[in-house]
Amino acid sequence: MNRSDIKELYFITYIENVPSILKSGILSHNRSQSISFYDISESGVQERRATKKIPGTNKKLHDYANLYFDAHNPMLSARRSENDNICVLRIDKAILDIEGIIITDQNAARECWFKTVAEGLPLLNKEEIYATYWTDNDFIKQDRLKGIKCAEVLVPEIINREYIIGAYVANELAYDRLCENCNIDVIINNKMFF
Repeated sequence: MNRSDIKELYFITYIENVPSILKSGILSHNRSQSISFYDISESGVQERRATKKIPGTNKKLHDYANLYFDAHNPMLSARRSENDNICVLRIDKAILDIEGIIITDQNAARECWFKTVAEGLPLLNKEEIYATYWTDNDFIKQDRLKGIKCAEVLVPEIINREYIIGAYVANELAYDRLCENCNIDVIINNKMFF
């Protein structure tokens, strides 16, 4: 993958969290424990993430805020029943320039590699990451593609508000709910959602 293949990066969250995010930024899992928020993650996945160490650093996975290359992924699919309540925050790809960014070749809760942007980006397969579907008749291949669709950009500690350029929602109800409490550019993009 080339940097020019990346239009923006994505963070999936509940609409109720957006006012706090716009005030304080997107926090790492560890930093977010000091505030009240609606957790969109799966507890079993978070248990696996909690013990993972990032090679070459003294940090754990939970010391990073995580973004996706493509929000149309298994995480968003698993939350399809929440379409009225969730949004996808759009993050400026300029965040890739800050020091300490790590990228993964698939969901970081899985067996994956952790590399710098310069090392890892050329190794990513854009066709697999941006594929519309990850299903396959071969279960092993399908599981691999599912992980790849959730490849991550890991940002140390916090994603500052300046990198948040807008949000996508699935429908008008979510649009109204988000616009009611936030001053942010919101676009209805039902093709992104499931």
